[in-house]
Amino acid sequence: MKQELSPEHRAALVDYRLERAHQTFEEANYMRTGNYFNAAVNRLYYACFYAASALLIAKSIEATTHNGVKTMLSFHFVRTGLLSLEHGSTFSNLFDKRHSGDYEDFAYCDAALVDYLLPRAKAFILAVEELTLFK
Repeated sequence: MKQELSPEHRAALVDYRLERAHQTFEEANYMRTGNYFNAAVNRLYYACFYAASALLIAKSIEATTHNGVKTMLSFHFVRTGLLSLEHGSTFSNLFDKRHSGDYEDFAYCDAALVDYLLPRAKAFILAVEELTLFK
């Protein structure tokens, strides 16, 4: 069983994960500029993953795997309407693209895909960030 985080440690970890989300999103932009499309999609996924994990931490929801983060995000936030279906779809799509890029041969992402995903990933991060506020 994991040790319970103090409110101060929880807030610090959430802030750190959100900072990583924004930094990693900027890495995706950099990869897009250099035409490294597979790498850009990978960085977009991780940017959203860091934001999603920050949200779960903020709400004391435990997930220990990438699939667990996806499942808990859907169960607690998309299905309840706290996050839109579009945001849920963005995360799932990036999850699948990252998984394909890491584990399948001949995975291919192009400029059109990255340009489609960039604003959606940014919107996801901002929406998730709003939900992380400690209330």
